[in-house]
Amino acid sequence: MNKTLTRRTFAKAMITAAAACTVSAHAPHDGALAHASEEPRGEVKRVRSCCRACGKMECGVWVTVRDGRVIRIEGDESAFQSEGNCCSKSQSSMQAAYHPDRLRYPMRRTRPKGEDPGWERISWDEALDLLAENFQSIKDKYGGEALFTMGGTSRVWVQCACYSSLNTLLETPNSIQALQICKGPRAFATALVNDFGMFWYEATGKAKVYVQWGTACEYSNYDSTCRTVSSLAEGAEVHIVVDPRMTPLGKEADYWLPIRVGTDGALAMAWTNIVIERDLYNAHFVKRWTNGACLVVDDMEPSGGFAKDGRGGTDLKTRLLKESDLKEGGSHLRFMVWDNLAGTDDAHPLHGNDPSGHLTFWDNEVHAWEGESGKPQTEGHEVPDANPRVSTAFLPDESRFDPDKDPALFGEFDVVLKDGRTVKARPVWDRFAEVCAQYTPERAAEITGVDAGLIEEACLAWATPIDPGSSYGNGGIHYQLATDQIGNAIQTERALAVLSAITNNTDVPGGNRGPTRMLGFNNSPAGPMGDTSLMRDPLGRSPYAANEKMAGGDKFPVIRWFDMWCDCASAWEQAITGEPYPLRGGICMAAQFINMDNSLHAYEALKRLEFFSVSDLWHTPTTEMADVLIPAAHWLEVDSPRMSQGPSGGIGATVKCVEPPGEARMDTELTLKLFKAMGKPWDSDPERQWYTLEQELDHDVTGMKMSWAEFKESFQEHGWFDARELSDVWHSYRRWETGKLRQTGGMGTSPNDGFTGFFTPTGLTEIWSTVIETYGDARHILPDYEEPPRTPVSAPDDFEEYPFVMTTGSRSPVYFHTEHRQLPWCRELWPVPRVEMNPADAAELGLEQGDWVWIENANGKVRQVVDLYHGIGKGTVNANHGWWFPEAEGPGKGFDLCNINMLVYGFDQDPLCGATTLRGFPVKVYKATPENSPFGNPVPCDPATGREVITSGEDERLHAWVPNYEGRE
Repeated sequence: MNKTLTRRTFAKAMITAAAACTVSAHAPHDGALAHASEEPRGEVKRVRSCCRACGKMECGVWVTVRDGRVIRIEGDESAFQSEGNCCSKSQSSMQAAYHPDRLRYPMRRTRPKGEDPGWERISWDEALDLLAENFQSIKDKYGGEALFTMGGTSRVWVQCACYSSLNTLLETPNSIQALQICKGPRAFATALVNDFGMFWYEATGKAKVYVQWGTACEYSNYDSTCRTVSSLAEGAEVHIVVDPRMTPLGKEADYWLPIRVGTDGALAMAWTNIVIERDLYNAHFVKRWTNGACLVVDDMEPSGGFAKDGRGGTDLKTRLLKESDLKEGGSHLRFMVWDNLAGTDDAHPLHGNDPSGHLTFWDNEVHAWEGESGKPQTEGHEVPDANPRVSTAFLPDESRFDPDKDPALFGEFDVVLKDGRTVKARPVWDRFAEVCAQYTPERAAEITGVDAGLIEEACLAWATPIDPGSSYGNGGIHYQLATDQIGNAIQTERALAVLSAITNNTDVPGGNRGPTRMLGFNNSPAGPMGDTSLMRDPLGRSPYAANEKMAGGDKFPVIRWFDMWCDCASAWEQAITGEPYPLRGGICMAAQFINMDNSLHAYEALKRLEFFSVSDLWHTPTTEMADVLIPAAHWLEVDSPRMSQGPSGGIGATVKCVEPPGEARMDTELTLKLFKAMGKPWDSDPERQWYTLEQELDHDVTGMKMSWAEFKESFQEHGWFDARELSDVWHSYRRWETGKLRQTGGMGTSPNDGFTGFFTPTGLTEIWSTVIETYGDARHILPDYEEPPRTPVSAPDDFEEYPFVMTTGSRSPVYFHTEHRQLPWCRELWPVPRVEMNPADAAELGLEQGDWVWIENANGKVRQVVDLYHGIGKGTVNANHGWWFPEAEGPGKGFDLCNINMLVYGFDQDPLCGATTLRGFPVKVYKATPENSPFGNPVPCDPATGREVITSGEDERLHAWVPNYEGRE
């Protein structure tokens, strides 16, 4: 067997890389992290591609192929979005592609669930027939809602089918998505505030102040690469870290705010209060482009009508004062404000909208203020970006009121309604400032555990403009996974989105900018070109109305509006109880049931299904519950367009380097073939009824004015393209000024409608959420802090028996969530799950580094290895997540041995989006001993055999996983 990258060389290099936070320099053409042990011979080619080893970032790579075999992966210097970086997971992809345990052929189960499946090989035609027949049978018997789709990590050719196309095929509103607890809440929150995905942070913009909030993407590429973020932190004038534990880059930061787990929202509200008190917000933006000046009338029933928005529309019912509240026949889309200038002199006459003459309006039908045309702004200048690797973009000047107006942000005013009553009206901003005022630095210190002076000092370092002449702020807030999983995600992330917007840090260089957009470049093969989530309902109803039967929609009604996932915990409960209707079947692509909710709850639900299909690379805990297995192709074996998920602006491709093993196929092919097998045309256009993969890929790059084959060739020669140069949409900042922001669906391929403003029901940045007011709980209309459901404050009794606060989900340099546990290079470096504990806590419990411990609460117990860490506070522990054991022979693959989600309280959820509270729940920790452990062994053992799991890089089972280059035909 020829190897070009030895395991030992890799291990040595990776240990060094991990110590340096996995920040490698730009990779030259002939360089690699570890050198070849043998000189290449035979036919050699280098393929430019896009790595998908972590599922989240589009790092550019060069793949060297010799005689049809991948022998090296290294960074691509043309990839400005990743700065030529290539991490450990990327290079380990060679071991994944050639792993001996890869699924190679479709298979079907021959034995009951919960036992050895007795897999039997079948043909692709047989597999498609089984899927089509069983899905149709369940639809006929129970209705389409009894089926669900299930998607995992964002290999775009996988997930987007599960978001949309397959839901259309199965006629179901139910999609169980990892998105619900990973990135989705941020997209949800920003869709409520200003635009879908506006949380995404332009790391390539090189902000002056880098605020890293609940993320350590320097360790694992998550929307921004290890190298890019490390460069940003190094180059920023100020670096601020908000995290309960010291992150890898945190040790170099200027400020570290070690908040109590789950209290991010209180800190966000405190920062907003400081910004308001110190007059550090852009009052003009608040007046002109938010609903902060809109008037709220408490003594009025909510009213309205249909309002278009980026999710497909809202059946608006709001207490915001509208023209329709003032007079019969008035518009419900004209939102009233109090003009302080009206009647002050001849240049500012009274308005004619009410007896006072002070009311004027924002008109969301014509997307303009009263008396204005709504014409997009064309004045501005090219921004010489702080990063020379990326292109410049147009920064429009801020438009002004014409004729001149001064919408009031504070005060209380008398207005006369159409029924003749005189009522009090207050601006949204006045009410919001009142809520924020409760969160003084001192109050926030009591909640978060961070010193009040440090809270204020860090906030001022971020919010005080370093260069006031630039017309934009010091940089956005890089908030990521942690805030999705703390039980109050949406309110926390709305607060952060508003904070970024009012400080000139939204859609500006180095700010929170959203996903890269380019028309005619479909980032998601097997998702329809254009809008993907809003085409399911043939009756043309709003998403909320169309999703009447969505699982969990009664408990979390706003998810019906968002229309991207059903509630996972509710779906599993319906599979178990059959109430209010049963879930009986599903199709899964690259997902694991252990990623959210309580894992045992999900496992029991999967046992009850009548039919379940899974597409994956190898056997996992989830595939063990399937009735039919479909072998998936690895990223080294597929073609797919790739546009930056975040705002980096990269346009490129994942390019097929080698053939997949056996009959493994790209998931897109399964989607296309399943449509045909079930007799449903892929598209209403007769020319697109039955697409081949090649035709789909051609269609996905129409915006490039070339075929897929031509685009691939151009990409090989040119390298990564910059969307700032190719896309009129992405060449503009402050897109609400230029009419390039409002887009249905929000993921880059739908056309804009050309109007100025935002695609919310009011057409403005919504501090007062009209969507939550219409569909949700009135408590949540304004951003505010709410203590998570199970903390020492909200549930003190639980902590009497279980005294530690558990957090989880921190990044690993060698793993990505549940992935890579069977890759020898990765497993050798990180063989067992670790739980970080403060040394003082460990000493009190008699624990030492490397001890196996039980972690227990009312839901059960699991084992992990103690990792002593001064960077985590006393009373808090941090467990690795996503652990299962590919070496286990039992049907569950050991998912219940060490997986921390076994201890999750599955129904402790965010009250708006249903995201599971994965961080901040009670546990106790004690030493595992022979006396208290199964098989008399503190080390976890395979329940089926009693053999210990792999705990060392010396384990012989790792050798059985080295690449197998044979038998791929």
